[in-house]
Amino acid sequence: MCQVYSRELLQQRGTRRTESLLDILLKDRTTQRNIIWATADYSDCGTGYAPKDEIQSAQVSGIQSRVFKALREQYSRTREKAEVFTPSWICNEQNNLIDNAWFGRENVFNTPQSPDKRRWHPSAEKIEFPPEKSRDWKHYIDANRMEMACGEAPYLVSRYDTVSGDGIPIENRIGLLDRKLRIVNENAETEEEWLYWVHRAFQSVYGFEYQGDNLFLARENLFATFIEYYHAMYNRIPDISRLYEIATVISWNLWQMDGQKCVVPRSCYMTRITQISLSGEEVSEMRCPGCQYGNMRQHNGAYCMIKDWRGQKNIRFLSLLKGGGSRAII
Repeated sequence: MCQVYSRELLQQRGTRRTESLLDILLKDRTTQRNIIWATADYSDCGTGYAPKDEIQSAQVSGIQSRVFKALREQYSRTREKAEVFTPSWICNEQNNLIDNAWFGRENVFNTPQSPDKRRWHPSAEKIEFPPEKSRDWKHYIDANRMEMACGEAPYLVSRYDTVSGDGIPIENRIGLLDRKLRIVNENAETEEEWLYWVHRAFQSVYGFEYQGDNLFLARENLFATFIEYYHAMYNRIPDISRLYEIATVISWNLWQMDGQKCVVPRSCYMTRITQISLSGEEVSEMRCPGCQYGNMRQHNGAYCMIKDWRGQKNIRFLSLLKGGGSRAII
């Protein structure tokens, strides 16, 4: 881990700001409240740790990466929630396939090493782009990418291997956002230009996650990545205003969602129905229609909102799916 970042930094507040950076990274942009735990794994900690409870800033010190959790807890989450974290070498192999298609050639950013490809050599030379005008470095930065059920977001940023916990130096990182940041490093000529295109790079990567602790870690990893790349370029910590801007983008682009329903986890509810008959009032409860009939478009929960940064508008994620009737941005 890069030592220029620490969680204490998240407590900072900017001039005339009422929120800390941590407040922003805990925000759910759909509900305008905090993200929720959405898991019973922390219930033993007492009041405020139930699945529907919002995660508070004072509670994040107890959130650890999966690799540092007890083995019993890891196995439980794998068995009950299908939580399986992908080692970095597999993330690299799959991310390479995306870039092979985009560039029209192989081994653009690194070359996996035989026989098992668990190691890789980063490309030493400046990345060259295809001759088409629609394939220059700025188009690469703006190309949207998304990690579904992102966990701690190892496909987007690779600060450490999620299986071993070993830190990865910046020059060896293989995440989709890491690759964009390398391109900015190689092409931006001034700090102002670097900040502009890094900001756009963060706007172009998305991810959703069900469990609140994982989502916080994913957001934290992207936030720390910004600090680490900036520090590597300019040997100082970014201004607080820049940190607020990046934290805000991250809080929009990495959101909490039940991927099978496209709603905020546990937001569907029972509806009370009162019927009056000759025998008096009868009260019954009806399940959420979407949950009852398995129809993704009939849930009564809070459908998740994300931001189209180029169009400067908020949209339902559901509208991006087939038949949603909206322009896909992912």
